[in-house]
Amino acid sequence: MRLLVFLISIFSGSAIAQFPSHPITMVVGFAPGGGTDITARILARKLSDSFGQQVVVENRPGAGGNISVELVAKAAPDGHYIGLANVGSLTVAPYIVSKLAYDTRRDLAPVTMAVVFPNVLVVHPSLGVKTFPDFIKLAKSKPGSISYGSSGIGGTGHLAGELLRTVAGIDIVHVPYKGGGPAAADLLGGQVGAVFATVASSITHVKAGKIYALAVTGAKRSQALPDVPTIAESGYPGYEATNWYAYMLPAKTPREIVERWNLELRKALDAPDVHQQLAVHGLDPAPSTPEELARYIDKELETWGRVVKQAGIKAD
Repeated sequence: MRLLVFLISIFSGSAIAQFPSHPITMVVGFAPGGGTDITARILARKLSDSFGQQVVVENRPGAGGNISVELVAKAAPDGHYIGLANVGSLTVAPYIVSKLAYDTRRDLAPVTMAVVFPNVLVVHPSLGVKTFPDFIKLAKSKPGSISYGSSGIGGTGHLAGELLRTVAGIDIVHVPYKGGGPAAADLLGGQVGAVFATVASSITHVKAGKIYALAVTGAKRSQALPDVPTIAESGYPGYEATNWYAYMLPAKTPREIVERWNLELRKALDAPDVHQQLAVHGLDPAPSTPEELARYIDKELETWGRVVKQAGIKAD
């Protein structure tokens, strides 16, 4: 028995020492062009250098990011398959998907928070509004006729819209997409009048004048869009819907590999060039320890559980 334990420890130690032994896959649950995809690609370039192995971003869109999280939960726990997941798939999906294929606490190992940021309400010029008060006025005058897009059911874009419906007393219709990129494409084409988008997926089009940014959903203004007011300061004090992305590994990943990932990701997130690249897209780095992320996820599970219940949101 002692020999078996010894051999297992030798094998495990060897596997950890060899990590990474081949290219790494970083999976995101949305199509190219959205905030998760942009964040992942910026960090993948940096991590490829530090690990000495290529870090490949894999887009597996669908179900509001839940498909990619399921893939991470079921992956081999050797550190070569990691996911960048969002608030929706980690802390909202457990309340709105009746047969979710993973349990956030049981099946995943928190690594570090990546970025935190607000969403922004952007509209197509054809909607005929350029300010947030005008949007609310139009929505109240035409209940049920204005559609807003988001990156998927249960994401913060969706929840931001539902929260606005509640506090402003308006009737707007949700249109879910498979990521911020497709939502932005339909907004630019006029197929949907408004989108609660990430700054990353919309800032280029805002600056080009193709769409209008009316308000951001966070407690403070975005550094990337300093002239755009918050919803809270636009007549709805206390309104806040903050987005975040975090790195997760399979639950049984050895602690040493989790710590190695945490070290490399925190170094990357603290690097001045990465800061600059993320800031352009309105993304604020927020590296943490695995324990800090675990506590934050617990808090968010409680918060969004209450919001989902109050709003009656269901994905199936």
